[in-house]
Amino acid sequence: MAFAAPSQPTTVATVDHGPLQTITVPTGAAPTEVVRDNYTVVAYVPPPPPPPAPKPEPVPSPEPDPVAIYAAPPVFAPDPGSAQAIAHDMMAPRGWGEDQFGCLVALWDRESGWNAAASNSSSGAYGIPQSLPGSKMASAGADWETNPATQIIWGLGYIQERYGDPCGAWAHSESSGWY
Repeated sequence: MAFAAPSQPTTVATVDHGPLQTITVPTGAAPTEVVRDNYTVVAYVPPPPPPPAPKPEPVPSPEPDPVAIYAAPPVFAPDPGSAQAIAHDMMAPRGWGEDQFGCLVALWDRESGWNAAASNSSSGAYGIPQSLPGSKMASAGADWETNPATQIIWGLGYIQERYGDPCGAWAHSESSGWY
């Protein structure tokens, strides 16, 4: 095996700063002090960064009004003799106004499309209010399977007992997907 002859050091550049010498220490290196020929070299340690500015306290958002969030569509006059007209006539004696009628229309549009024969094969819900089971509506009349008025009487009673009014039922349906 042959070896090349050692090469002599080559000077690339020289700078004469007089008695001043410096050394660069890589970031993260531990401070080191070197003393040689009356020169002292100390690694520069930068000061720590200033602490971050304090974050402002979050301001809580006001609770949204559930009725405003789940507002019903605009109110309209139902077709005379329709299931909606029957429901509309039954609401005033309960003290419910046009705003409540709008919520009821939206709710039962979603549930059954106001179809007295609407049936949910997966849950067993039936009729305009989607009573579960449908036979619960027999408490409002023996003709519960075919008479929209009987179904509406039962449905309005259920809504009043459980939610207070149609907009309460609509808000629950909007937030949970059922009523």
